[in-house]
Amino acid sequence: MIPVSEATRLISSKLYRPATQTLPLSMACGHILAELITADRDIPPYDRVTMDGIAIQSESFRQGKRTFLIQGIQAAGTAGTLLNNDENCVEVMTGAVLPTGADCVIRYEDLEIDTVNSKATILIDRLEDGQNVHAKGTNAQSGNTLIHPGTRLGSSEIAVLASVGKWEVTVFTPPRVVIVGTGDELIPVSSSPKPWQIRQSNSYALQGALHQINIPSTHHHLPDDQAKLTHAIPGLLEHADILILSGGVSKGKFDFIPSVLVQAGIQEIFHEVAQKPGKPLWFGRSNSKTVFALPGNPVSTLVCYYKYVQPWILQSLGTKISPAYAILKEEIKFKPPLTYFVPVKINETKENRYASPLPGTGSGDYVNLLAADGCLELPSSPSSFSSGESYEFIRFR
Repeated sequence: MIPVSEATRLISSKLYRPATQTLPLSMACGHILAELITADRDIPPYDRVTMDGIAIQSESFRQGKRTFLIQGIQAAGTAGTLLNNDENCVEVMTGAVLPTGADCVIRYEDLEIDTVNSKATILIDRLEDGQNVHAKGTNAQSGNTLIHPGTRLGSSEIAVLASVGKWEVTVFTPPRVVIVGTGDELIPVSSSPKPWQIRQSNSYALQGALHQINIPSTHHHLPDDQAKLTHAIPGLLEHADILILSGGVSKGKFDFIPSVLVQAGIQEIFHEVAQKPGKPLWFGRSNSKTVFALPGNPVSTLVCYYKYVQPWILQSLGTKISPAYAILKEEIKFKPPLTYFVPVKINETKENRYASPLPGTGSGDYVNLLAADGCLELPSSPSSFSSGESYEFIRFR
């Protein structure tokens, strides 16, 4: 049995190398970027007007001039014009190029327009330098890095990609993930269980968690039968980059998964971690195949997924993982020398994140997870954890 820190280190040392694919920009949202994105020109590419109004040379205003002759209109989407002299102004629309010779914009709300004589009178007494102008290159200059590889593409990133002309984008190909739930007690969700049976839930929970990070998966059920497992696992591995199993990894008479995986050619890297819940966790590799065999109890399954599996997938796709922390609101006593993952409800304030432990009845208490935002990772020592102390927080939602 190894400590949590060693399990984390070993898993992180076995990242897989994902393939890449080029997608049309319209299909790239939700995928993880596999290329560096730089600005192809200054952003904005010109001094851009940010309010409808008039553009003037501010020095004229400072010298006391308030009424200006309107020499023309500058609309968005047209080449820039020239402010003929300091006595004039140009009507400008939001998004337009600031006329050459002008350095600020006064919005219509602060003007009185004489349409008969084509004059504009300024009604305010003060101007700010560069007022209502988004200066060229303020956001980025040509060649600046805008988005790093490993970034998940959301609507903001898609907008930036479009603005720099990336009509096609290179992203990481999602891994092929196969989920297997094991256990003779498991029946399909659509079936009516007998008193000794339970409906499959872990496979759906894992599939849902993967869907949240845009990773597609398939799921299957296998019985606690060594011969059937031995026959089925190699075939499932052929169609998987990542195989995630739930159940059959402890020390029971029908826990065949570890031996079946080794028989299928998967090298065991570790089996059992000094933690609760999730102690029987099994991890292995073989060439391009990675296997996580998670304990079958629902809380154990999700704790191991969010602690180990999801970070490993995201790191493999180039995403940087930053730990989160939360302040414990109630004292907890836990005597076994194991890392304890305690389900918590989170309350966020402007300054801090607070975690309230949730009462539960053990690692099979999946109903308790409805209220849990995640879990706190409490170290194997000491055995008493005081209110007000900060610990790593592993988010479920």
